[in-house]
Amino acid sequence: MRKKILFVLSFLTALILTVTACGPSSTPTDAGAGSPAATEQQTIGVVLDTGGENDKSFNEYTLKGAREGAEAAGLGFSYISSAASSDYEKNIETQISEGADLVVTVGFLMGDATAAMARKYPDTKFVIIDYAFSAEEGAPDPYETDLKNVTSLMFAEDQAGYLAGVLAACVSETNTIATVSGMEIPPVVRFVTGFQNGAKSVKPDIVTFNQYIPDFNDPATGKSVGQNFISQGADVIFGVGGNTGNGGLLAAKEAGVKAIGVDVDQYLTYPEVKDALISSAVKNMDVATQEAIQAFADGTLEPGVQISTIATGGVGLAPYHDWESKISQECKDRVATATEQLTADPSITGVES
Repeated sequence: MRKKILFVLSFLTALILTVTACGPSSTPTDAGAGSPAATEQQTIGVVLDTGGENDKSFNEYTLKGAREGAEAAGLGFSYISSAASSDYEKNIETQISEGADLVVTVGFLMGDATAAMARKYPDTKFVIIDYAFSAEEGAPDPYETDLKNVTSLMFAEDQAGYLAGVLAACVSETNTIATVSGMEIPPVVRFVTGFQNGAKSVKPDIVTFNQYIPDFNDPATGKSVGQNFISQGADVIFGVGGNTGNGGLLAAKEAGVKAIGVDVDQYLTYPEVKDALISSAVKNMDVATQEAIQAFADGTLEPGVQISTIATGGVGLAPYHDWESKISQECKDRVATATEQLTADPSITGVES
């Protein structure tokens, strides 16, 4: 009996070893780069700015692109909304502690927090939307030194703004247009300056009002500023500042004047004002974010600044939608010509790159 038991145990042991040797291996060498087996443990963690996930603007579309990019690449995904700027670093750290391999941060205001966390966690990759790090005079490129784990996704706002200005000036009947702007930071300034210069390329004597409001989530003030500009004759309002700019768009809608949205096609994201929207100056944040995540999954994401332009299809004007038949062919032709000119010579916006 003892011999039989030993024989059975020996047979079972040999069988188990055979099955193990023939089964699938979990070693990385069996999975090609970018395949589900290679990337299934990787996670994308998004940290949103204030304003919430449904801000009809930056947060919403970056989140959309990040989620779609993660799903397409077979990566894990999570996000955190920031209630205040003091939450930025804490939220980034939370994502990393919970296993994020790539952290996506949203917006210019998150620049300092992103840099601090990127230096603290050099083995984690970072993508930041709308913020480029620059070296102090005489210092080396930060993307080659202490921020070589960071990729900045930037947009030529001046080009999209320029086209919006061309359109606004062409359709204006009062020769007065205005921008209701958020904080006076480089992306917003590029939008405003491009808009004003685009308008003046059509009507050199056009009046271009503007007011910067130090908050991206203050639609009440945005609406009040918009109403003030309309009372001074502005018949096209360009809202350039998240929910604050949305207040300006609402003022235009209620006053029966024209409006231009920003960042995304606001005809789709802000239907309350769609009747007034002749177009939107768009930054394809969802596309840029999704492409960056795919590059991360493929192992080809490079540190440094990546700029989306008219030429690359990264910025431009949204469709005219309900205004398609109301905007003259002359104005459409002016926008088309300006698009061609920008593609050939981006410097015509008058904004330094």
